[in-house]
This record gives sequence, C-alpha cells and structure tokens, in this order.
Amino acid sequence: MSTAVVILNFNGKEHLKTFLPSVLEHTKDADIWLADNGSSDDSISFTEDNFPSIKILSLKENSGFAGGYNRALKEITADYYVLLNSDVEVSENWLKPLIDNLESSPGLVACQPKILSYLKKDTFEYAGAAGGFLDKWGYPFCRGRIFDHCEKDLGQYDENIDIFWATGACLVIDANVFHDLGGFDERFFAHMEEIDLCWRIKNAGYSIGFVPNSKVYHLGGGTLNKSSPQKTFLNYRNSLAMLAKNLPLWRALQVIVIRLILDGVSGVKLLLEFKLLDFWAIIRAHFSFYAMLPYLIKTSKGRPRSGKCLYPTSIVFAYFVKKIKTFSELKNA
Repeated sequence: MSTAVVILNFNGKEHLKTFLPSVLEHTKDADIWLADNGSSDDSISFTEDNFPSIKILSLKENSGFAGGYNRALKEITADYYVLLNSDVEVSENWLKPLIDNLESSPGLVACQPKILSYLKKDTFEYAGAAGGFLDKWGYPFCRGRIFDHCEKDLGQYDENIDIFWATGACLVIDANVFHDLGGFDERFFAHMEEIDLCWRIKNAGYSIGFVPNSKVYHLGGGTLNKSSPQKTFLNYRNSLAMLAKNLPLWRALQVIVIRLILDGVSGVKLLLEFKLLDFWAIIRAHFSFYAMLPYLIKTSKGRPRSGKCLYPTSIVFAYFVKKIKTFSELKNA
C-alpha cells in the first residue's frame, strides 16, 4: 500500500514557505509531491533549494484545480492520493487515521480530516469543516459551517460518519477509483469539482467518510479571493453543471428551475448592494451553463444518476427564514 501526498501549486511560494515544513515534519510513509501548475514565480527553485526531499512535477500551464490534478495524477503511481492545498498546516499523526479508515472500511473510497481554521484554530474552516452535504436544491454546506457561519470546534462532530462530499483542501482517495471515474471534470476549472467527483463516487455505489481524529488547519482563499467575481462565476456555473450531470433528468429540471430563481434573488441582492461585478458574474455563469449543456448531456450519458444522497431540506430556508446557524440545530429541527 503506497500513498502520495500531492500539493498543487500556482505562484504559491509564500504558502510553500509557511506550510511545507509541517507537511514534511508530520508526514510519514508517504511520498510528497509538488505539482506546479505553470507558475511564473520561483516556486519550483525555492522548493528544490529548501525542501530537496519533495518530488516535483512541472506542468506547462495553469489548467485549474481540476485539470492540474488530473494531469499530475496521471504521472504519479500510488494506491492512495492525498490532495492537499498549499495553504494547509497538518498536525501530528494526521495521515495514518485517514489511510487506516480507507483500508478497514469496505466500500469507503474517499475521506477527509477535520478542517479547522489556520487563523482561529478552535473554529471550523469554511472549506470542508467536519464533512460536506448538499441540500435538496444543490447548495453545499458542512457540519460546522452553514453558508458563512463557522462554528467553534467543541467536539460536537467527533464521530466517524458517511458524508456526501469531502473537501478538495484535503481529500484522500483511492487512486483506482479516481481514475476509473475519470478524475475531475476539467470544464469546471476550479470550485465544485470535488463535490461533482464525490457525487459520481456516490452514484457508483461507494461511500465517503469523515475522520475526526485527523486534524489539519486551512488558511483558505489562497488562490481566489473570497469576494472575487471570478469565484462567484465559477461557483454559480459549476453548481448548475453539477446538478445537470448527476441528478435524474426529471429531478434535474425541477431543481435547476428552482436554482435559477434563487440565483436571480441572489443577483438582485448583489445589485442592491452595488456589487455590480458579482451581479454580472451570475449572469455570465448562467449563459456559460447553457453553453455547457451539450457537453454535460454527452459526458453523463450512460452514467448512474441519483438524488437520494441529497439532504432532504432546504438550507436556504433553514438559514435565512428559520435562522438556523448550525448543523446540530438543522438535524434537530
């Protein structure tokens, strides 16, 4: 059994300087790779000079999170891949519980650790927290994080459970399953690609897990700023694309119509707040989604589709109308 920890990098020398020492210190029995996504800074030479034990794979151009990892993992041989963001600090004994869970649980092919904030280490981090879910209209949320509300970690989610999606910030996955399912959808470029992959994993009959006795600390926003119109564009477009690919046709039509209406409400709110670039990003996202439809129909043809794994309530209604801020409240509502 072999494991490869693969860090995708794009112009992230400062992150490498800050976070690679913890990865080297606490990662045992695994190869550590830096997959450079066409950086224009001196990330590669910096890593070669300061961390010579790290293996380096140089990709010619920036093809996003999805394309970058697809290209890198075609060149890396291992039984398990650990996809680790460049802005993640790992803790002692972080890797072994993750691999042990995959080895000991039949049907479990991917998992994530507890994701805490690098800046507030007692608080869950936005990207993944204690495991991800998707509500009935396709909105992602996590145990420990609903929309922008992140909970303090008080041990309230310290049990191993099956989850809908594992975060791309620290995703451990069976290499054969990754390749058999075609890896990430490169049309997504970045954002939602890991949820799409996890949904395809679920539709193929496998399970995904959360492992609380492994902890990492994520800075977040390392590549695209949280308020970036490009991030808004990718999130809105890719969310719709994911629904079109993975839901049964009749359900996809229903959910996408509702989502388009809710996106419109979100767009009006941004317009009233004079966030004109984000408002325009939503409009561009919708037209880009329509242009993607022939590809989405073709690429999902013959693949299993299901909405059974969606959370049965609306997180939008729960959060904005019922004022539910935590997963524990949502579960007990």
